[in-house]
Amino acid sequence: MFNIRVYGILINDRKEILVSDEFIRGAYITKFCGGGLEFGEGTIDCLKREFMEEMNLPVEVIRHFYTTDFFQESAFNKAHQILSIYYVVRPLAPITVSLRTTAFDFDARELKMYEETGETETFRFIEWEKFSEASVTLPIDKYVARIIKQTNGL
Repeated sequence: MFNIRVYGILINDRKEILVSDEFIRGAYITKFCGGGLEFGEGTIDCLKREFMEEMNLPVEVIRHFYTTDFFQESAFNKAHQILSIYYVVRPLAPITVSLRTTAFDFDARELKMYEETGETETFRFIEWEKFSEASVTLPIDKYVARIIKQTNGL
């Protein structure tokens, strides 16, 4: 079984990289923004939907950046293989969600979401100098973070 994930790489004018800090399925995870492809949906539509659902942020997809080219077993379901697709995106409106400066700094609203759903997330930018593969949790994200640094920010 395949699990297809679609993520956006958003780098602002100060060359900071947007990440999502999540508590999901009992684990703290820092990852690129995005999520799962739904049946009947294209990858670009998926990414636009995910940014709207998670951040109420319309984005423009600039270009494809990377698609997984190695086997990666799902961290949450050993019967699933993960296929991740990454695009470079830019916001079409100002970011209005609260941005944090510290990982997993959940506010009262986000903690309430956790109580209701067992999951929550928040967002932050990581400065270019501090960003590395160690900044993100998931194996494919780590690989993509290395490529971002090697290509000096896309």
